[in-house]
Amino acid sequence: MFYKTFHPEIFQGHLKKKNYFEGWYFKYVSKSLSHTFAFIPGISLNKKDTHAFIQVFISDRTKEKETLKTYYFKYNINAFSFHPKTFKIQIAGNMFSSDSMFFSIDNDELDLQVHLENHDLTPIKKSLLFPSIMGPFGYLKFMETYHGIVSMSHQVKGSILLKKEAISFNQGKGYIEKDWGTSFPSSYTWMQSNHFKDSKTSFMLSYATIPFLFFKFKGLISVLIVQGKEYRFATYNLSSVKHLNYNDSSVSITIKKRSLKLVVIATTSDYKDLPSPRLGQMNETIKEGLSGNIHLKLYIKNTLIYEDEGVASGIEIMLKPH
Repeated sequence: MFYKTFHPEIFQGHLKKKNYFEGWYFKYVSKSLSHTFAFIPGISLNKKDTHAFIQVFISDRTKEKETLKTYYFKYNINAFSFHPKTFKIQIAGNMFSSDSMFFSIDNDELDLQVHLENHDLTPIKKSLLFPSIMGPFGYLKFMETYHGIVSMSHQVKGSILLKKEAISFNQGKGYIEKDWGTSFPSSYTWMQSNHFKDSKTSFMLSYATIPFLFFKFKGLISVLIVQGKEYRFATYNLSSVKHLNYNDSSVSITIKKRSLKLVVIATTSDYKDLPSPRLGQMNETIKEGLSGNIHLKLYIKNTLIYEDEGVASGIEIMLKPH
């Protein structure tokens, strides 16, 4: 049990669970920033429609206007397999791991072949108290949703064939995270980028309404890595949200942790609907864009120590009115 807690990247569930989902999020951005692909392999366990799935999200910015397309492919649950001790899953011969990804599909919807390798992964720090991004909450077994970060940023080698056209991802960048549990939060925002002017910067943030026993609370998890130094902002390390303002296309949030202050402004111009889980069923939708901007300012007391803007950012704004 504790092995899984310290290794959130591996399969956390079992195939006999009810009302359960588990999904991994692989994001790849080409060196030119002209193409972004996100792949979400996972499982949905419930009474009505148990299945494995692979979601594909494509952003093409080679023309004057960005084109976003999404696809959802269902597979028999028996097509899903996993390694019990390492991060390696397969769905109908398509393989996903921390080291590489092999995916192929050719049907009326999509003609796509993917062969990508991941190098120099950037995991977050962990300890006995903080075994994952969930902190001590990772030890609890009754949460609605759990989150794991596999790599904040890594180098990519390989190519993607889209409709027989080769797209190089050599010297591109990748990001891997995952979620599992019963349902996505009812209200949340999520954002991620590792394409800043400072090439060694990577950032993610999630702020959500979290059910906990007989009440709810606002839960924050966020990681900023600058030149190899990790800044962690989370509810469990007494970080607090001092300001939050949002609409359908932007979120501004100010976070404080002792003498540190992080100011985040995220904007997205376009997004698509993606299936999301509710009691294990993939019958709800979220809105995500792949080409947003995230502006960061980090202060110690009142002194600005870091400022940058990330592009090719994944952003979801699913916050409900206050």
